Amino acid sequence: MGFLAASLSRIKPSATIAISQKARDLKTAGRDIISLSAGEPDFDTPDNIKQAAIDAIRRGETKYTAVDGIPQLKEAIVEKFKRDNDLTYTASQVTVGTGGKQVLYNALVATINPGDEVIIPQPYWVSYPDMVLLAGGEPVFAETQLKDGFKLQPDVLEAAISDKTKWLIFNSPSNPSGAAYTHDELKALTDILVKYPNVWILTDDMYEHLVYDDFKFVTPAQVEPKLLDRTLTMNGVSKAYCMTGWRIGYGAGPDVLIKAMSKLQSQSTSNPSSISQWAAVEALNGPQGFIAEHNDVFKQRRDLVVSMLNQAAGLSCPVPEGAFYVYPSCEGAIGRQTASGEVISSDEDFVTALLEAEGVAAVHGEAFGMAPHFRVSYATSTQALEQACERIQRFCASLR
Repeated sequence: MGFLAASLSRIKPSATIAISQKARDLKTAGRDIISLSAGEPDFDTPDNIKQAAIDAIRRGETKYTAVDGIPQLKEAIVEKFKRDNDLTYTASQVTVGTGGKQVLYNALVATINPGDEVIIPQPYWVSYPDMVLLAGGEPVFAETQLKDGFKLQPDVLEAAISDKTKWLIFNSPSNPSGAAYTHDELKALTDILVKYPNVWILTDDMYEHLVYDDFKFVTPAQVEPKLLDRTLTMNGVSKAYCMTGWRIGYGAGPDVLIKAMSKLQSQSTSNPSSISQWAAVEALNGPQGFIAEHNDVFKQRRDLVVSMLNQAAGLSCPVPEGAFYVYPSCEGAIGRQTASGEVISSDEDFVTALLEAEGVAAVHGEAFGMAPHFRVSYATSTQALEQACERIQRFCASLR
């Protein structure tokens, strides 16, 4: 018998982290690399949030805290859900973890038994299926279509539900597609879910504030209050507040679930960083105006990238409603040859050849469960994006 756990053989390393690391390695080796692979805002954490962390250090807030969050942060989260989502929770229904990823992981590990199924719309964030597999569950994929803007259709959702279904993982705006659901689109899905009381909803709202063109964000339990008692609403400060490295995510849901997640966290990581928690209190309670300012820049970048990619031979790029990703199809490049004679037979071939030839790092669509596409993050400088898109155009033009 091998030394490593058999469960590890069910999963693969994160593709986005792997591509980002490869780009860093090439840059270190002296290559001129533009990385469009990481989902990380290029804006710095706002000064008032940084100051709150400094003040916390000076006050001596450097000890262990309650396992799943300080009371002040839980109260800020309760207020946030009321203010932004019209959702009413108590502090006992809130959990704070080391990033949104831990909140998702805790929820799945705390609830899944062998054979339980979890519905995951495609394309999906790379970690969802692997978390389900590590928890002993079975991912069931519900495919979306480019023609529908990569949005899950009610009939597809209903067809995926079985008596073994434990969760639906729902992500809007989406990583990787940027697709975001309107109130009516989401209501059509919640109407289905109301009929199946065995299905819980795990909604990943991490990109809630990153929406454009007057889009109005809504979350499942807000659209359909009947689902509140079987929904975990997850969010965090990483993306909207430019706090990826601070590692604070949070979720709210029924007491029985939150208690189970806290029990699990008490035997794994214990509390998130005390300093980061105090910074997150300021993020949620403090001035919010910078979010709209950042979004104006992101929208300009989105429009630039969509326009330039649609001018590249063989690419087709829809306009996303939110997040900071585009998810173009590279179907027109499949079967063609690079200048060195290599055949592009998959989206992974496409992004690998693009990185080698032009020094642009993107993530292949197969990693997100839908090919032939690739994900581009526009959370980097406008100048870098323009240069990267010119390189992508040049690469596509060079294919024969």
